[in-house]
Amino acid sequence: MSHLLIVDDDVEVLDLLQKFLCQQGYEVDVARDGKALWQALERRVPDLVILDVMLPGDSGLVLCQRLLAEHKVAVIMLTAMGELSDRVVGLELGADDYLTKPFAARELLARVRAVLRRAGEATNGAAGHACAILEFAGWRLDVVRRELRSPDNVMIPLSNGEFELLLVFAEHPRRVLSRQQLLDMARGDAYDAYDRSIDVQVSRLRRKLETDHGHEPLIRTLRNAGYLFTPTVAKR
Repeated sequence: MSHLLIVDDDVEVLDLLQKFLCQQGYEVDVARDGKALWQALERRVPDLVILDVMLPGDSGLVLCQRLLAEHKVAVIMLTAMGELSDRVVGLELGADDYLTKPFAARELLARVRAVLRRAGEATNGAAGHACAILEFAGWRLDVVRRELRSPDNVMIPLSNGEFELLLVFAEHPRRVLSRQQLLDMARGDAYDAYDRSIDVQVSRLRRKLETDHGHEPLIRTLRNAGYLFTPTVAKR
């Protein structure tokens, strides 16, 4: 049974979502602010945190940054309608997904299942590929440890979403992948082609990978087609 923690200052929302997600087979705790969040984490670290951006005291974005710095946990951000900047910042901080209010409980359920499935597949995939190292342009991606090292052997931190996206690219080098294909392979079928978060994560990967501007970019954008991972990849 997966353990969820919902952080929102709206009591009605908390009650509704807790009851609904418990009915779907999850163990669910709730918190109304940052203080309650840290108290809950002291008792037990959940598998996934559903975190509202608009909270009293520290905002959800501030809490997300500290949360991901201190714990290995998946995060879904809840943002207000039209607040694109909050969604982008949340993804920049390493959140796995976001959902815009108001939303249907069934839509949140689909996102929760997709995020937890990706986390489970990553763990199972690592166990089944105990020697999987993907090397490209001097970089090393360790599938088991979920680590990325630069050509000068510096560890590059990756969020869960960034790792999954880079893994898709490295497993399909020199192949044009549409936004929808990337969403399907990296994030699951709870998303559609109008979800722009994949573009944010591609941008983040580029900033981390393309430190030498004198070389060919590792990820190219092909207008009206998608993205292309340009280097040759070797599996060790």
